[in-house]
Amino acid sequence: MPIPTLWKIDHACGHTLQRDLSDRPADRRAGFARWLSGRYCTECWKASRDDSRVADTQAWLEGKRREEREAAESWARQYEMPPLEGPAKALGWGSRCRHELVTSAYRALVTEGAMAEADWSEIEEQVRSVTRAGWWIDQRDCDGADLPELLVAATDADRPTENPYL
Repeated sequence: MPIPTLWKIDHACGHTLQRDLSDRPADRRAGFARWLSGRYCTECWKASRDDSRVADTQAWLEGKRREEREAAESWARQYEMPPLEGPAKALGWGSRCRHELVTSAYRALVTEGAMAEADWSEIEEQVRSVTRAGWWIDQRDCDGADLPELLVAATDADRPTENPYL
């Protein structure tokens, strides 16, 4: 007798539904049916999702992004960083990435490392020269200690020039 493809599932919510398991290999149908029986049916699962949780998460995320943006803007003013260039959607993200990478680099190289403040000021000048937001976004996962090498690798496209015809 062949393994059935239609299974009667008694869900944890109390509903009993027929489920077509023909898309699963025959030797995996019984285990999947057992797993489904420990879960709510689709309708109950959807009803149990609380939309306020989604709204709370979105509000929290907006608050977090606002704090990050304010910290990055304050930092940029304090250290006289030039505004970034690029698409409007990338400017805030690039600004946060620049702030995070440069502060991480300062911590790794100066605070915890052996670099002198005078040497750091040279790196800070190089940071000011890279104003393409996309470049900072691309470097967001890099280690702060690698910033000097990354700045050397930045191309002329990442650094603006005063002459628009070059």
